[in-house]
Amino acid sequence: MYTFKKEERLCSKKLIEELFHNGSSFLLYPFRIVWLTHAFPANVPVQVLINVPKRRFKKAVDRNLIKRRIRESYRLNKSTELYGSLEGHPSQLLLAFQYVGKDIAGFNLIDKKLKQALIQLKEACLQNHPEVK
Repeated sequence: MYTFKKEERLCSKKLIEELFHNGSSFLLYPFRIVWLTHAFPANVPVQVLINVPKRRFKKAVDRNLIKRRIRESYRLNKSTELYGSLEGHPSQLLLAFQYVGKDIAGFNLIDKKLKQALIQLKEACLQNHPEVK
């Protein structure tokens, strides 16, 4: 369960547009989380997009470092914090993590905040869609 495969990444331009136009969002510094439940069933319960702005971090090395840290934290925490509540649900969750911090955060801070974000996301999903357990 501690993998992050290609199927779990959100790559479809059509789904990305739908996520950002119709999705709900919340801010948990240094992340802005955008999410949307999609009625289309898929092989994986969640598809994720990770975004670090070029405007704030000019060097690709810095953007890639932040994205690697976010991916690793998500990979380690998804099964315990998120997948348990989505098990057996017919629809799919589309999810975007946008990094809005002004400086490069260490892995410990990213991991701590991503855990909090996943818990808050689970609660938000339960409020808006009671069929999710």
